[in-house]
Amino acid sequence: MNLDLSSSPISSRERFLEAIVQSAIDYAIISSDLDGVVTSWNEGARLILGWTADEMIGNPANAFFTPEDRENAVPEKEMAAALKDGQGADERWHIKKDETRFWASGQMMLLRGGGNEVVGFIKILRDRTEQREQADRQKLLMHELSHRLKNTLSVVQAIATQSLRNASTLEEAGRTLHARVAAYSRAHEVLLQNDWVSATLRNIIDGAVTNIGLAGTSRVRAEGPDVVLGPQVALAFALVLHELMTNAAKYGALSNSEGIVQITWDLQLARDDEALHIHWEEIGGPLVNAPERKGFGSRLIATSLQSYGPATIDYKPSGVVLDCTMPLSKIRFQNDLTETP
Repeated sequence: MNLDLSSSPISSRERFLEAIVQSAIDYAIISSDLDGVVTSWNEGARLILGWTADEMIGNPANAFFTPEDRENAVPEKEMAAALKDGQGADERWHIKKDETRFWASGQMMLLRGGGNEVVGFIKILRDRTEQREQADRQKLLMHELSHRLKNTLSVVQAIATQSLRNASTLEEAGRTLHARVAAYSRAHEVLLQNDWVSATLRNIIDGAVTNIGLAGTSRVRAEGPDVVLGPQVALAFALVLHELMTNAAKYGALSNSEGIVQITWDLQLARDDEALHIHWEEIGGPLVNAPERKGFGSRLIATSLQSYGPATIDYKPSGVVLDCTMPLSKIRFQNDLTETP
């Protein structure tokens, strides 16, 4: 690109400068006259934008601006700003020859001739799409982190409030609160191992068994196919399982030395959508009586599971039985910010 547009023959210095410009392949360096017609187009412009120099020289330089920017006369405004201030920087979307868009960081400067008169413009831009996408991802991650933190704090606050409200002593409240938060924390650990995208139902069950101190025993028997849960339902189900396990350890099948808990699940077709059916049953425990009033655990089980599908809990004399059916479309990972029940 000849930076001195006088009519004198091209000097060795100018050839050297042109060689430098053509070698700057990471940058699109484009010159245009005062009417915005391209007068030079370096190799970097070809690599970044797709047009060759032969295709662009003599044509309007606004070809790589988006249709909306051309409609709003952005190229003309850039030239006017450069004439006023000598140069100007901007970051915006541009288009390539194949009409794909990319984010560019650009600068427009005045081009002067041999008598120092303004004869046109130089536009230098660089493809910064990757940096823009990284910034967008970071912004999204920060937004999701903020949401998850608020959601987690809300759940912990609710657990703390209900644990204190329903406890008869401060010591009991402390034990209950610690156990519930630990169950919730363990589910978080499982999710973090999978980039907060999913957890398997078996992982959540294993965590609940470990949390009540029964890891490695045969008193909790879990059987079913591999099923992946989204993060919100995984957290909800972790709390539900903790309440069921704790209740079974205090009053049900796990309160003696012979009782067992059976957890089975399978996939069924329900209303033209595949659904996960989970069955919890306590066997061999003491005689069960239905509670006179619903505590936090009962309300949690009902509200958490019923938000994903039908759920029933039956206090049979032989042991507690829970059945729930949840469409897979509701419990698999969704890239949204749905609150944990």
